[in-house]
Amino acid sequence: MLRRSLLATAALLPAAAAFAHPPQAPQGAEARRMIDEVTTFRARLAKAIADKHLPTLKACYADSFTHTDAAGKIDDKAQRLAAAMAGAPLIETAPTSELGFRVFTGPTVIATGRSPLATAADRKTDDVRWTAVYVTAISGWQLAASQATRLATPA
Repeated sequence: MLRRSLLATAALLPAAAAFAHPPQAPQGAEARRMIDEVTTFRARLAKAIADKHLPTLKACYADSFTHTDAAGKIDDKAQRLAAAMAGAPLIETAPTSELGFRVFTGPTVIATGRSPLATAADRKTDDVRWTAVYVTAISGWQLAASQATRLATPA
C-alpha cells in the first residue's frame, strides 16, 4: 500500500514541477526575431494570395484555421482558401495601420491592426480592427486564427 502511494506521488511530481515555473514569453532579441519572422511570413502569405498560389496558401494556414468576419460568419481553412483564390477582400492583404505584435510562448505571436476592407457583397469599404494568431508548425509559421470587427462609422 505504501509502495503504491509513493509511486502515485512520484508520478505526479513532473506535472507539479511544470506548473511551478511556467515558461516565460520570449523577450528582447528573441521576441524581436519572432516578430521579424512573422512579418516576413505575412508578406509571403500576402504574395501567395495575390499570386493565387494554392500550394503556398495551404501551407500558410493551419489545418484548424478559423476566421470570424465582421458579420460573425466563421470560415474554416477550406473556405478561406476558396475566398483567397476567388480574390475576395481579406485582412491578410489589406493595407494596415496601427499594427502591433504580442509574443507568447508556444511560440505564438498575436498581431493586431486596423485596415480598410471592401465588403465582398457591395465593395463598400469599411474600417476594421483585426486580430491574427500565428503559431509555429513543423514547416514554420502558420496563421491559426483571425477575426475582424467592423468599426462604427462616425455620424
